[in-house]
Amino acid sequence: MLKALILQVIVLIGSSLSYQINGKWYCRNNMDCLPWESKNTETLPKIYETQNLCRLMCGKFRGLWPQVTRICNIEKSVNPVNFELITFDYPNDNENIKDFYEQVTLLFKRNLIEECGKSCSMQSNNSLHIRISVVDKSLMLNSLTDESYRLNISTMTDNEITVQISAKTIFGTRHALETLSQLMVKTVDDNDQNGLLIVSSADILDKPFYQHRGLLIDTARHFISIASLMKILDGMSANKMNVFHWHITDSQSFPMEIKRRPEMHGNGAFSKDKVYFKSDIDKIVQYAKYRGIRVIFELDAPAHAGKGWEWGEKSGLGKLAVCVDDQPWRKSCIQPNCGQLNPSNENLYSVLHDIYQDIRDYKEKNEFIHMGGDEVFVKCWNNTKEITDYMATKNYDRNNVIGFLQLWSEFQGKALNIWDNITDEKESIVMWSSELTLPENIEKFLPKERYIIQTWIPNNSDIPQKLLDKGYRLIMTTKNAWYFDHGFWGNTKYYNWKTVYANTLPRNELVLGGEVCMWSEYLDEHSIEMKIFPRLNAAAERLWANPKTDLNAVESRFYRQRERIVAKGIQADAILTEYCTLFEGECRG
Repeated sequence: MLKALILQVIVLIGSSLSYQINGKWYCRNNMDCLPWESKNTETLPKIYETQNLCRLMCGKFRGLWPQVTRICNIEKSVNPVNFELITFDYPNDNENIKDFYEQVTLLFKRNLIEECGKSCSMQSNNSLHIRISVVDKSLMLNSLTDESYRLNISTMTDNEITVQISAKTIFGTRHALETLSQLMVKTVDDNDQNGLLIVSSADILDKPFYQHRGLLIDTARHFISIASLMKILDGMSANKMNVFHWHITDSQSFPMEIKRRPEMHGNGAFSKDKVYFKSDIDKIVQYAKYRGIRVIFELDAPAHAGKGWEWGEKSGLGKLAVCVDDQPWRKSCIQPNCGQLNPSNENLYSVLHDIYQDIRDYKEKNEFIHMGGDEVFVKCWNNTKEITDYMATKNYDRNNVIGFLQLWSEFQGKALNIWDNITDEKESIVMWSSELTLPENIEKFLPKERYIIQTWIPNNSDIPQKLLDKGYRLIMTTKNAWYFDHGFWGNTKYYNWKTVYANTLPRNELVLGGEVCMWSEYLDEHSIEMKIFPRLNAAAERLWANPKTDLNAVESRFYRQRERIVAKGIQADAILTEYCTLFEGECRG
């Protein structure tokens, strides 16, 4: 498969040659790389043999994506390097650390193969020696992990190019190697042998602006295979994204294996072969971690809970969920099929206890858990006698929305206690913005010390700022820029990469970062990649660098990053016509 993908890249590069005069390119206005044509001009620009070499030499941030924090120096010259003569020095104090570095360096070399081609055999005597030093030898990856690094490429001495990577953690090292791979570019010698060029020297200091840089993938509306998720993780790592928010259950399906309550996935999965078993989940968590990505599991509750919860009555536990599969569905939920947990049934909490125990076993220590809290439908509870009778015993007013918020808050408090008893730690909990989290309600129900609010509120709303003023931590998921399912259903609007890129977040220490959301009602694994990429690249640079860069100055690097994503075998959507990517800057208007 890798060979076929490499051939695709070669074909793409080959097709561009038909536009070139003698296969030469130049950098115009230190921003765009275009084919060089013979012209009557007194000033000859620097000419490059490929567009990607030109991109590496052109512009303040060259071909780097996402934009780095500080460039102390990058020379505008290159040296050839022999792929077979790349070596590493890294800490190997114990087997776990040694294994992690082996995986990270293998991923680096895979990046180079994707760039160069499988037969990267151009002969050169130049070796590349990469020395890695880290301060913290821990392999812990969580919201507080330091991802900063310094990358220095020394001028070649005695045919050896030395790279020094210094980082606080191994995850900063991983990001540094991603950047290093982008400072290398494919070349072809006179014998048609593929090889690599590296900038002759560089000094870069880099760190993320936001600590939370995520992508939500919904695997409940459509089952997304492990292989597809792994490809998406590859694309995330190329963009230094660090959070995979796994919206793994919903009212339509419950595909997550729960060993302590197998009835959940046994009744809730679309089929027996559409279950994420523990081995699958462990594989994804480890695969993501090698790529510097945390996995946050979301068990949406108390709404968005239908399939998988129907078995309670047959087992003598009563109704664990109500309104399941109700018709007409508009009377009981936001979208079919319906289902909402039954907070009046004490047996529900013993089931939640077992589910949370399994989730604890899946997730990394000290990682967030997402408890959902999206789109609770009051009419469902209000039309369920068992629940309204329970509300009466609590003096909750069912004629006032506050009464239902009290019921919901009671459920959330019990869920939090269960989680705390399981983990023995006061971990932060993420919840979606809702009526419960409105500025006028939130302090009555959710303490700021425990809860992080993931807000999907449009960017013209003042609600996020009001929550910040009250001291709540936020994860921003602006729905009118970062909901990637929009534009494919109803009256929603598609957001192109420039809209995604321009979506700025408040500069406030309580804003942890943001997430792009890929809800799956209207997609499956055959269409998910092109709906995520390359737009995710744009959000990634916003979250890593929070740049003030003019969009026109970004285009060349954005085109280049899409090529890297495609070389990984990801079906990234086209941006503009091929002419526009070859003649950069000619399609602006």
